[in-house]
Amino acid sequence: MSAELPPLLDRIAKALERLAPPPPVEPDFSAARLFRHEPQGGAFHPAPDYPLPLEALMGVERQKQSFLTNLQRFARGLPYNHALLWGVRGTGKSSLAKAAFMAVAAESPTLKLVEVDRDQVTALPALFDQLRARDERFVVLCDDLSFEEGAAAAKALKSALEGGVSGPPANVLFVATSNRRHLMPRGHGEDRGLIAAAEDAEEEVSVSDRFGLWVGFPPMDQPTYLTAVQGYAERYGLTVPDLDRRALQWAQLRGGRSGRVAWQFIRDLAGELGKPLPL
Repeated sequence: MSAELPPLLDRIAKALERLAPPPPVEPDFSAARLFRHEPQGGAFHPAPDYPLPLEALMGVERQKQSFLTNLQRFARGLPYNHALLWGVRGTGKSSLAKAAFMAVAAESPTLKLVEVDRDQVTALPALFDQLRARDERFVVLCDDLSFEEGAAAAKALKSALEGGVSGPPANVLFVATSNRRHLMPRGHGEDRGLIAAAEDAEEEVSVSDRFGLWVGFPPMDQPTYLTAVQGYAERYGLTVPDLDRRALQWAQLRGGRSGRVAWQFIRDLAGELGKPLPL
């Protein structure tokens, strides 16, 4: 039996090696500036540069300056805050985050953006630990964040932002966009007991306290909406005599005013006039 055992063990070891998953590939962050993270395999997929220039965003000057200042401090290695961009849909939260990143990254080659899916929040602590050892500086963006599945995701995000015993990584800035300031879904906890629902609510609301920078995006009033439309029209050379009237009619048909609605109107107008847009 002793003579037969080593070959048998050798075959078992080789079989286990074949069944084992391949070792994770070392990410190549020189391939792009924007990446999508895949938590299952740990891969970072390069993405094309975001095409919208920061100066093209209209009607959000206050929000733009606040977020940009914080991002520039992070890129220079100065103290910074994790950022929560919250407000009604279509007001430019995600566009501002990506356009501001592209503007700052143009002068900071080591600055990278990693986008994560909101359903993968529980993978953030492992991702932050992986990025901690890198020389690059990372903006980790989670678009449309809310805790639909309860407090587990909230706890994972708090753990990532606090960093455990080792502290939060100094080279990671977390940016979340949300329609809700406290990140809680409507009707949350209705099917649970009152005590459990209250505890989950406290857990989730406390996450928003981890964001040192809150940037609010309120609904657009009519003057701001028209200013955005006029700015886009001037930027792209679109001239019609009844611009304001048509823009208001477009917003009425869409059921509201926002930066997204203004941009969609401009795209329609450019198509009508036969003028290409750079985006």
